[in-house]
Amino acid sequence: MTTPNELRLLPWSGPDGKPCFLSTDDPDSHLSRLADNTEEIQLGLGAELLDHAHEVLATPEADPEELHLLATNLTGALHAAIRVAKSRGHRLPTLSDPEEPSQPLRPPGFR
Repeated sequence: MTTPNELRLLPWSGPDGKPCFLSTDDPDSHLSRLADNTEEIQLGLGAELLDHAHEVLATPEADPEELHLLATNLTGALHAAIRVAKSRGHRLPTLSDPEEPSQPLRPPGFR
């Protein structure tokens, strides 16, 4: 079983909006595969939304309601992408330097 610091952040929230975590030592478990598939769907939808945003923003006559909806959808997609990045970042392998303690492969300031 994984230790508490190895819990996987799942790409969805609980009913109360709190993050959900998975504790398993099997990356091919049903929930792990479901989380992987959900992440791929979220990232794919985000990429499609970004393409749509380029189209809308290239149209000078885009109305404020359309721009507001676009901003709302982009905010949701960015939130999902950040959650995926955090989850995947926490699962990156660590570097081992004989003179230094093992550190995760994460950019500075990444939690």
